[in-house]
Amino acid sequence: MKISAKIIVRNEEHNVAAVCETVDWADEIVIVDSDSSDKTVEIARKYTEKIFNREWNGYKDKHEFADSQTSGDWIFWIDADERVTPELRASIERLRTLPTEELAAGYRIKRKTEYLGAWILHSGWYPDYQMRLYCKDKSYWDGVAPHQTARVNGTVETLSGELLHYTKRDLSEHHRVTDSYASLAAEHLVNSGKTVGSAGILGKAIAAFIRTYILKQGFRDGVRGMIIAGMTAYGVFLKYAKVWELNNDKK
Repeated sequence: MKISAKIIVRNEEHNVAAVCETVDWADEIVIVDSDSSDKTVEIARKYTEKIFNREWNGYKDKHEFADSQTSGDWIFWIDADERVTPELRASIERLRTLPTEELAAGYRIKRKTEYLGAWILHSGWYPDYQMRLYCKDKSYWDGVAPHQTARVNGTVETLSGELLHYTKRDLSEHHRVTDSYASLAAEHLVNSGKTVGSAGILGKAIAAFIRTYILKQGFRDGVRGMIIAGMTAYGVFLKYAKVWELNNDKK
């Protein structure tokens, strides 16, 4: 079971060393950059020679390219702001001892996120299962931008242990990411023929706040839970406002 750790990056000089160290147990580390302007690549060269640059053409394209550069029969995908716990590493190492016929096609992992200085255990952010270890020959990429993900033809099982996710460092970064994701999602919706009016924009945003803060118990995360619910609602509001804007521009 040869495992390739795959990391896609851009301007991650503050993360790239730590993420490489957290996967130093892998048989190889493959990093795909997109014209970083900081020291990301310079730092990454201390950990691997398999560093590639790929012009940005969307998440799916970059991930598919990264997968094609791996030599392992299994791929462990990790983002630059994530870390592997000792328990997760041990559960992956146990898989290496199993016969091939006993392995699933993919394995999902609980992800725990730190936000504004604390771990978020509600708000729909935990356990946040992610399929991150998968058999290369049985995998493909699917989904809607910006949330494309790896999928497999076959069974998916759950590993013990967690991925630790050190997400947005402050509210300004959260706002920038929300705006970027809203634009990508709006473009997809408009291309699919979606239209929306004022009632739809407002109603969907309110529903997102209620779902995150009440139904998913964001209130149990304190002030951070309220902020997450508010930013989630804002992201939905912005996405559908951009849908209206794009349709209006066409007219």
